[in-house]
Amino acid sequence: MAFEMLAASLRASSGDLETFVEVLAEKLDQALPGRARIERRAARFLSKQTRVERIELELGDWRYVLAARGAAVETRRAKAVRGIVLKTERLPLDAWIASLSRDLASEAQQSEASRLALERLLEE
Repeated sequence: MAFEMLAASLRASSGDLETFVEVLAEKLDQALPGRARIERRAARFLSKQTRVERIELELGDWRYVLAARGAAVETRRAKAVRGIVLKTERLPLDAWIASLSRDLASEAQQSEASRLALERLLEE
């Protein structure tokens, strides 16, 4: 049930891609501090305002990467074993969200800290 709620929550935010990327980065950073790597860049030359350029998150053997380029995003999932990437695949945004949500929910079943992080994601 948590998987479906998380996936629906993420999909509901994906209407405006720039806002979706910012919200997702914020949620992952707050829910999983130190595990989500967020790269930002200046919105304009010499601007203090930044935009998320890349989100990377490791869950078990999977690495999830979202790269934002203007109003477009590229999403990938990579299988890594002992730090070596064995397989990388591009996924449509909906499939990436579903896979990420499923792995977050699976990890939450195995770990109290992950369960609390998933709850924080769903609350916001």
